[in-house]
Amino acid sequence: MALADRIAERRAGVGDPRALVGELRRALVLVPYDGGGLWTAEFGGVRWVCGFTDEGALARFAAERAVVEGAGATSRSWEYATFRGARLLDEVIPAMGVPAGVAVNVADPDGSMLFPPVVGIVPDAVAVDVPSEGRDL
Repeated sequence: MALADRIAERRAGVGDPRALVGELRRALVLVPYDGGGLWTAEFGGVRWVCGFTDEGALARFAAERAVVEGAGATSRSWEYATFRGARLLDEVIPAMGVPAGVAVNVADPDGSMLFPPVVGIVPDAVAVDVPSEGRDL
């Protein structure tokens, strides 16, 4: 089952949350570049890596950004990298050095999903819900 399908299940109140995380880990996720780094956004004290399930979802995000950035942004070319979700969660997120998670398909109001920096999603060493005495420093 594709990641977008698992997201739709969870948003409908069905499906297994662990299966959703597993699907993210197996999925290829498109992450746009911004200023030489991966596109991220800060919200609620968390740095979110913005990832997309396919080029259509990335195009919808680009269209939304063009509205925010103004008329000149409509011709902007979006470069992106493709990551396996497991690499994002296990390598990229811990390397950020701040609480970080993955935000998938953020321009799709009915198809977006946040994967926060908590136990069971990111490594325990960077999860925000692990007591400090349980962290490896």
